[in-house]
Amino acid sequence: MSISSSSPSRMVCSFFHSQFHDAVLLHGKGRMLPPNVEFQKFNPYVGLSSLGSLKNADLPRYYSKKEKKPFPIPIVELRRAARERIKNRKGQPKRPVPPPKIGLVVKRLIPVAYDVFNARVMLINNLKKLLKVVPVHACKWCNEIHVGPVGHPFKSCRGQGSSSRKGVHEWATAVVEDILVPIEAYHLFDRLGRRIPHEERFSIPRIPAVVELCIQAGVDLPEFPTKRRRKPIIRIGKKEFIDADESELPDLEPQTPKIPILSEIPNAEIVPPSDAGETALLAEETLKTWERMREGAKKLMKMYPVRVCGYCPEVHVGSSGHKAQNCGAHKHQQRNGQHGWQAAVLDDLIPPRYVWHVPGVDGPLLQRELRNFYGQAPAVVEMCVQGGAIVPEKYKSTMRLDVGIPTSVKEAEMVV
Repeated sequence: MSISSSSPSRMVCSFFHSQFHDAVLLHGKGRMLPPNVEFQKFNPYVGLSSLGSLKNADLPRYYSKKEKKPFPIPIVELRRAARERIKNRKGQPKRPVPPPKIGLVVKRLIPVAYDVFNARVMLINNLKKLLKVVPVHACKWCNEIHVGPVGHPFKSCRGQGSSSRKGVHEWATAVVEDILVPIEAYHLFDRLGRRIPHEERFSIPRIPAVVELCIQAGVDLPEFPTKRRRKPIIRIGKKEFIDADESELPDLEPQTPKIPILSEIPNAEIVPPSDAGETALLAEETLKTWERMREGAKKLMKMYPVRVCGYCPEVHVGSSGHKAQNCGAHKHQQRNGQHGWQAAVLDDLIPPRYVWHVPGVDGPLLQRELRNFYGQAPAVVEMCVQGGAIVPEKYKSTMRLDVGIPTSVKEAEMVV
């Protein structure tokens, strides 16, 4: 789209570009923070009087390795809410304890756990198929990826030897693990048992954190056994309890789960879509599976606690984090390698991993000088959009779909 100096669209582009220029900030060693920008649909046939209401779009803020993640709810607010609860409960009967805290499984969430588990497997299988037709590139030296015919030209590499390359990325073919960040956690046989000590950190298996959350919520996997209580535990102290006697209960007959469990397809058996129509259907299904997995995991996290280290990406599914001293983040020597556990959010369990949005796969390539005009989206969403899926409404503002992008650097200078 060309921008004429005498058209109303130039004024609109100038308005948006000024918003982007003020919002794009540098953080730490030249790392760019996600823009906090308001967006409005770009229409070259209207003037500034028709801007109407603007949409606020925030990408998750980038935190350097020297910063601690903020608590999802500030400590001051937590303390204030605790005082209010104590005040309101005076003279009131004691509330029943939630099932996870007494060792039981929430029965209504068992189908949700199976759905999240199957959605994760289906998402991995679909991404393997999309990777055959949608090109995805990963840098050899840093953790940045790009979805598009060629890698982006931005000099943002911070990996080994980046100074000699002047920040230019070295692109290679990406795999599923580059798109879905593998966040692992210790598998607990008894989620109410004692905390994992440092000496046992190598003897306990580690599995994907989402899988561990599903197992604790009711998914039965033979290779990862877990303790299922049929009676509530008996508390004998603040941190001490004993299991109730279940000898009089009838034995449960082993039976296959009512909900079938899917399995991952080996890479050698992956069959890519045959044409553009089949690719679009696969992209739509993948996008729905991605949203279904995240929404289901969010429901499970409201009942089953998940912890994350405030200094590193370590995740632990359980009420209290483990005691393994394997944190290597900033100033870990002062903490003796211990993690700083706090409540996790959904993005800690399933990182979205934002990438640059390519406005048109068949159009011009991204230009380094027009970086402020481009948007971002989760890698899975960007893959599905380039595969033919319709962009979900929740991602449109951060992808900057409604912003006019200049076709050259000269046009960009005209709207400054």
